[in-house]
Amino acid sequence: MLNAKVSKLLNEQITKELYSAYIYLDFSVFYEAQGLDGYANWYMVQAQEERDHAMLFLKYLQQNGEEVNLGMIDKPDKPLLSLMDPLKAGLDHEQYVTGLINDIYAAAYDVKDFRTMQFLDWFVKEQLEEEKNAEDMIKKMELFGNDSKGLYSLDAEYAARMYAAPSLVL
Repeated sequence: MLNAKVSKLLNEQITKELYSAYIYLDFSVFYEAQGLDGYANWYMVQAQEERDHAMLFLKYLQQNGEEVNLGMIDKPDKPLLSLMDPLKAGLDHEQYVTGLINDIYAAAYDVKDFRTMQFLDWFVKEQLEEEKNAEDMIKKMELFGNDSKGLYSLDAEYAARMYAAPSLVL
């Protein structure tokens, strides 16, 4: 049985991860409308990843005999007007998610819940990768996004991204 605060935070994280999937789906739709299929693909894959993150939290709660409480998923609310807007919003969001993961980790640490801490280790590493990817996309857009050939090349690069299920074993 998990500590009540840790269980509550884990439950809330399911909804937060599903919201992450929802905003990345919104980004994908935005880029598709701009004719940037590669960017649309990149964020569609990202949405799939976030959905799977939610499922990992759900399964972890179930395996620990905890009740799962699904929350309401908010509508994405960031205005997407320029090609840079989703990229910056994505970095901001990943930094927010890192804070959420750190808060759960701290709560587990406070009650010496080593099993949950070990479960969260994968997410701590994942957030490093997520923030790095977001920062790299911003840098590349700043460097090449104003050049049509550069943007075309970036779009082609992101079109090649394929979905890979998380490697975390529960």
